[in-house]
Amino acid sequence: MATILIVDDDPKIRDLLRLYVEREGHRVVEAGDGPAALEVAARTQPDLVLLDVMLPGLDGIEVCRRLRASSAVPILLLTARSGDADKIIGLDTGADDYVVKPFSPRELMARVRAHLRRHRPTAEDEPVLISGALALDPGAIEIRMADHVVDATAFEFRILRALMQRPGRVFSRDELIDAIHGADDPGIIDRTIDVHLGRLRRKLGDDATTPRYIATVRSAGYKFVGPVERHAPGSD
Repeated sequence: MATILIVDDDPKIRDLLRLYVEREGHRVVEAGDGPAALEVAARTQPDLVLLDVMLPGLDGIEVCRRLRASSAVPILLLTARSGDADKIIGLDTGADDYVVKPFSPRELMARVRAHLRRHRPTAEDEPVLISGALALDPGAIEIRMADHVVDATAFEFRILRALMQRPGRVFSRDELIDAIHGADDPGIIDRTIDVHLGRLRRKLGDDATTPRYIATVRSAGYKFVGPVERHAPGSD
């Protein structure tokens, strides 16, 4: 499951795109203007952005420029302008693709799938996530604390990876289930997450009352509280 940011000032367009994106099993976040798009992107760290060019407050070209200055997230520009000069401006600004309205939602989703495939690294290519003495290595599929490997289950590994990939972001139980690709597993219920997280905390030596790594946010969910560094595989 990917998180996709839809930015358009037309609620009907946002609703249509949400319908198709959610059918693909992805999570949707939205914004109706340029400043809101930058705020939502900073807060949610999306995996792909569908960005209308004609936006109030801050146009899509400037939003694209600012996003690209700090992120490699795939950006697909949506616009009614079909001229070559407009396309060149958009692509030179840092957009990965340029889709002219009116567009076929099915064709757009085919492009979304293609960009997600190209952008998403394999486990072997994913960076090692490090927070203090804690390291999560996707390539080796292991969690390390200082100089020893933590005896974690595959489910616990996936929970920790989801949290460490977006430190500071609060995940509800349902969002965690989706993030670890267990949404279609009838054996997973929201309280199961609590049990797995309790076991994971004990293995990490983490105290729920004064957490170093995983914090409970009352009535909201869980978040990773420590700073996370990303190291290239084999460099740690």
